[in-house]
This record gives sequence, structure tokens and C-alpha cells, in this order.
Amino acid sequence: MLRHATTYRVIYGDTDQMGVVYYANYLRFFEMGRSALFRHLGLSYREIEARGYVLPVSEASCRYLAPAHYDDVLRIETSLDTSVRAGMKFDYAIRREPDGLILASGQTRHAFMTPEGRVVRPPGFLREWIERLLETP
Repeated sequence: MLRHATTYRVIYGDTDQMGVVYYANYLRFFEMGRSALFRHLGLSYREIEARGYVLPVSEASCRYLAPAHYDDVLRIETSLDTSVRAGMKFDYAIRREPDGLILASGQTRHAFMTPEGRVVRPPGFLREWIERLLETP
């Protein structure tokens, strides 16, 4: 698996009236993690789009274990499950810093599509990119 972690400080707009992070924002945090993972590995989502592909979410799940609050610093850990061949699957863990408590975990699955909405096989350039990364020590 390819992994990366990024941090994010919860802003007031992420929370509900009780100061607890609104549940749907965890999907935004997952997206932040995905984008950071792609950039860390040397390929931006924008570059994938420029090559004629989009990666819409086809499935998402999130398990909420403990609440995050306003001003918490979150560590968003993202990993790419390289065993998936028909699309992409990412796994996530959201931890609170500095204690490392896991607040949420989840996954997203993505299909490859053309901008016109046609589902296609994963492009060769992306498969080759992943294989090169897996070979790098």
C-alpha cells in the first residue's frame, strides 16, 4: 500500500452548534487526504484530469469512533489499496493530535470515467505510475 498523512486544524465552520465536527465533513477530510497523497506521490488530480480522466466516488463509508471539536488538529492518514484493479480504493484514519486517538475511519472507491461520463479501465499511465512507486524502496 502507498500511504501518506497530512494535518488539518478544525475551523468553526466545520462544526455544528455544539462545537462538534459535522459528520459529513469527514468526507471532505477524506478528500483532503486523497489530494495530499496524490501530490506527495508526484501526481496531482489535475494532471489526471488533463489526461482525460475523472475519478468520481462510487462508494464511501465512514465509521465514527469519537468526536472532533473546533480547533482540534487532525492527522488524516490515507492509503491507496493497490490490490484493486477496476478502479481505485482509498482507506482513511482520522486521528486527533497529539494523543493519536482514532476519531474516524473509512474508505472510498472511485471509478475511472471520461469527462463525458463513460466508465473506462484504469489508464496505463496510472497503472505504470503505481507500479513504479511500489518498486521504489
